[in-house]
Amino acid sequence: MSNYKIALIRGDGIGPEIVGEAVKVMDKVGQVYGHQFSYVDVLMGGCATDAVGKSYPDGTAELCKSCDAVLLGAVGGPRWGSDKPAQQRPETALLAIRKDLGLFTNLRPAAMRKGMEDASPLKRETAQQGFDIMMVRELTGGIYFGKRERYQTEDRGQEATDLMAYSEMEIERIGRKAFELARLRRHKVTSVDKANVLATSRLWREVMHRLAAEYPDVTYEDMLVDNCAMQIVRNPGQFDVVVTENMFGDILSDEASQVTGSIGLLPSASLGASDPGLYEPIHGSAPDIAGQNKANPMATILSVAMMFRYSFGLAAEAQAVEDAVDSVLQSGWHTADIAGDGDKLVGTVEMGRLICDAIR
Repeated sequence: MSNYKIALIRGDGIGPEIVGEAVKVMDKVGQVYGHQFSYVDVLMGGCATDAVGKSYPDGTAELCKSCDAVLLGAVGGPRWGSDKPAQQRPETALLAIRKDLGLFTNLRPAAMRKGMEDASPLKRETAQQGFDIMMVRELTGGIYFGKRERYQTEDRGQEATDLMAYSEMEIERIGRKAFELARLRRHKVTSVDKANVLATSRLWREVMHRLAAEYPDVTYEDMLVDNCAMQIVRNPGQFDVVVTENMFGDILSDEASQVTGSIGLLPSASLGASDPGLYEPIHGSAPDIAGQNKANPMATILSVAMMFRYSFGLAAEAQAVEDAVDSVLQSGWHTADIAGDGDKLVGTVEMGRLICDAIR
């Protein structure tokens, strides 16, 4: 029997509900495959601000590092908005934990799951052709982590600057992750930049071309970010692995999530050079439906599948979870966010139970 210890950041809004269903799925996988999962609750987010006065309590990183992986539900909400001091805002905690755990790679798969074609905003024939994109976003560099300034000028009033910076090392390590992932998938990498305008993008492209020569078995292409945004809605099936810098990746991965039919189906993984990795749904905390048994737990459950695959090396267990989700969807069981005419509507708890029952 294999033993794994998982840090649970249940967080805010619907976070505790969806993490609860994911834990049930992990326990079912443990029963079927002979693993033991233990859990450590970690306080972070708006709930931490309410409890101890700051969203990222002392010792949070150390507690997570003592575990094999971290599962995060969702943090944030209007109660802890931009009018609050930085240490009380949940987004401050997210940036801090990524930095402290060394999580420089963000993986966001966006796939057209069977049974969801009618929910996609794409043309029906495009959705039916299917797609399976792995968005690889650099997570700890670029403009989000650059120097910020705001100042007064004599003739133009207030001005502000945000510095975007990348080093060869940062580009190379995320690039290698992309090429290695492509070798496990369909052997194609699309690198997205804005090299016709930005110096950071020109460096990005130079490093990626150098890496491409080391992976002759992987098809490589450059694509400007504005063209990529168009292609995702025009012909998403052309993509396999898409790698890009922090801000572009933030925007493009959200766009890719929408063409799948629902953000409630999209998991993510944030990885570094070593464990623990952090796994979370890409949606927010949805405080308007918290506590109402309406939230879709599938993205969190699929994040567990990514945890099994990328942190624990449990490929069969990961596939079993993904197959269970697909089986439930194809059977017509949907939560409110993805329900259509004729679908069988269920709540958070019922959806978790159905997925558990489908794990073989």
